[in-house]
Amino acid sequence: MAVQSLQRDFFFVIENLKMSKVYLSILDKLLKDISYDYYNSKRLLAKDKIRLVKCEKIDEYFSAVHIATAGNDVVLRYASKALKIQIEKLLISH
Repeated sequence: MAVQSLQRDFFFVIENLKMSKVYLSILDKLLKDISYDYYNSKRLLAKDKIRLVKCEKIDEYFSAVHIATAGNDVVLRYASKALKIQIEKLLISH
């Protein structure tokens, strides 16, 4: 979700700035770091036979995450606003 948020929201805004080249290089590095962390996390979960099937938007307030484990398939619902705030905190700390 962080990657989608960066690509959809930030790139559009930053491309219109005067110093966009500076910020775009920073965003590109951040995207690479996030993607690297995502794939490492995915690999670690795969060792425990856990995989993320998909994330979907239910409505404007809630999102669902489908997770498959060795014996169970689970659908977790999250408040979209809470996810967005958590992603913003992670991006700021990164």
